[in-house]
Amino acid sequence: MARRKNRLSLFSLNGGQALIIALAMTGMMWLAAHRVAAGTMTIGDFVLINAFMIQLFLPLNFLGFVYREIKGSMANIEKMLQLLDVRPSVNDKPQAPELQPNEASIAFRDVSFHYRPDREILRGVSFTIDSGEKVAVVGASGAGKSTLVKLLFRFYDLSGGSITIGGVDISEVSKHSLRRAIGIVPQDTVLFNDTVLENVRYGDPEASDTEVLEAIRLAHLNGFISQLPDGHQTMVGERGLKLSGGEKQRVAIARTILKRSPILVFDEATSSLDSKSEQAILKALKEVAKGHTSLVIAHRLSTIIDADKIVVLDQGQVVEQGTHDQLLAQRGHYAELWYTQQKEQQKAIAS
Repeated sequence: MARRKNRLSLFSLNGGQALIIALAMTGMMWLAAHRVAAGTMTIGDFVLINAFMIQLFLPLNFLGFVYREIKGSMANIEKMLQLLDVRPSVNDKPQAPELQPNEASIAFRDVSFHYRPDREILRGVSFTIDSGEKVAVVGASGAGKSTLVKLLFRFYDLSGGSITIGGVDISEVSKHSLRRAIGIVPQDTVLFNDTVLENVRYGDPEASDTEVLEAIRLAHLNGFISQLPDGHQTMVGERGLKLSGGEKQRVAIARTILKRSPILVFDEATSSLDSKSEQAILKALKEVAKGHTSLVIAHRLSTIIDADKIVVLDQGQVVEQGTHDQLLAQRGHYAELWYTQQKEQQKAIAS
């Protein structure tokens, strides 16, 4: 409706403007021609009037363009003011202290969460991740795996229970210090239309070029960058369209390395990659995770068989916990997921 009104107003403006200019030009030329015919004006006067009229009315042709730009700018300003008026639903407590994760252990204690009261996402989720340990969370789609990551970053407040890091409740500390202590390799890496070097520097905007290049080396990006026409200064395109999925994931890994966070989160970082790229990324992730506390959200179970502990979620509840071998021996939800994926892989290979 708003677009329709805008187009109609522009049509009215342009049509009215064209009509006024045409009538004015016609009237002035007719009057000038009449004077020339009557002998009160010369041909030179007629040409002069014609030139004056053209110089007068040409700038008026830009009136429609100016009007359209003003209308667009006003709409953008209105949206900007609305955005500035938005207040976050999750706020720090007054004088909230900084998180000092000397011990990067994580504990989910009886965590419950819902977006709407009539649809609970997590119900009584409890598990711990000891400092330096790698824990994977698996389950069917919609089980609440990615919601755990959002709650760990405190994008939402819990409906019940608590999440602690090093024994400190995350709701008691500032959000900035909490998120600074956590590095994430997401499933969909967002890149900016800038150079490879600057996209990696996004992990720590204050890092020097030497530190950025070291992060690139540790993420095994050097081989790929050496093939680019402009090396580290190559533009990646809007949202990284000039890079493949595996290359974007390595940029995300380099960002995480540069951030130097004691806690690492891998949110289905290899779910959209082919087998060759997946193995290369897994090798890089394994090197990055050494000495860090790691939470891995996994879809492909073959990527987390080396985890210290695997937590199985089903309909927002923890139904199993243990190592890969222990869970297979239980022949429960995890074993069912494992054998289902193995059959799918065998069918894919056979076809």
